[in-house]
Amino acid sequence: MATRLYVGNLPFSATEEELRTVFGEFGTVEAVELVKDRETGRPRGFGFVQMDAEGAANAIKQMDGKQMGGRALNVNEARERTQGGGGGGRPPRQRRESNW
Repeated sequence: MATRLYVGNLPFSATEEELRTVFGEFGTVEAVELVKDRETGRPRGFGFVQMDAEGAANAIKQMDGKQMGGRALNVNEARERTQGGGGGGRPPRQRRESNW
């Protein structure tokens, strides 16, 4: 079964091919996704690599904290995305009755 890795703090110049090559040293890479800003199309500095479970475990051990393009990578197993918007944790505003 494949494991999805989160790869953070990527240099903005990183390419999917670079990630495929680097993580390919640890196992079979099935997919690479660099996350880009919806409006500008510019890289957001993180992405995901899907690879075999054994290779993923080795990649986490070897790549977490390793320098790439002058930046220390954050590599760990990706968490499932939770539903919800960016509400900021604030409860919805209550509408007040007017005393006028």
